[in-house]
Amino acid sequence: MNKPRVFLEADWRHLAMLNFVVDPEIVRPLTPPGTELDFFGGRTFLSVVGFQFARTRVFGIPIPLHTNFEEVNLRFYVRRWTEEGWRRGVVFVRELVPRAAIALAARMFYGEPYAALPMRHHVEQTDSGIHVVYRWLRGGRWEFIQATGLGDAQPVEPGSEEEFITEHYWGYTARGGGAAEYQVEHPPWKVWRAERGVIVADIAGLYGERFARALSKPAASAFIADGSAVVVRRQSRL
Repeated sequence: MNKPRVFLEADWRHLAMLNFVVDPEIVRPLTPPGTELDFFGGRTFLSVVGFQFARTRVFGIPIPLHTNFEEVNLRFYVRRWTEEGWRRGVVFVRELVPRAAIALAARMFYGEPYAALPMRHHVEQTDSGIHVVYRWLRGGRWEFIQATGLGDAQPVEPGSEEEFITEHYWGYTARGGGAAEYQVEHPPWKVWRAERGVIVADIAGLYGERFARALSKPAASAFIADGSAVVVRRQSRL
């Protein structure tokens, strides 16, 4: 079967991933038709992920002033059975970017819940480790996520929580009473296990009351992925 055409190519770098355990009934109503929740160790995870887009190209063309930018998203994990086996994917609850045109294109082409806000980031990497911060300005206040990892990034272990979080290679969206999927391609990433990972924000205002309890608790885990070149293919309806 021929793969859909490539829609977007970019580098994703310095992915700060904060992972929270959530009651599955909180996210089940958001699961697109044809998919089901994906569990790890019997637990349902939400992840707040901040990262950098670099060298972004849409249909192979770099868009001036829109090639390098930040994104922070909230996502959970699903899977879909196909003739080839399980496709493991993510569903986005909300995605923040600093450019209105990027948010508009993502909503138009993929039906994804993007919003545009002023954003900035800080990455400090030394011989002893790495520290990353992603900030966004909302309601006159800078909110942020941050994580600190020690030592060097390591390959993820098969069957580990890091593998579960980083190696979901499909995106799913509820659209028009049905669902759509798209493929994301990248090599396995190396990760720093984070000593500290926190989100400082008005959770209810940003993501809704349903997520306030889960995201107000300490993260169950946190790590930083080094990232790589990424390909996102065009969306297709299920």
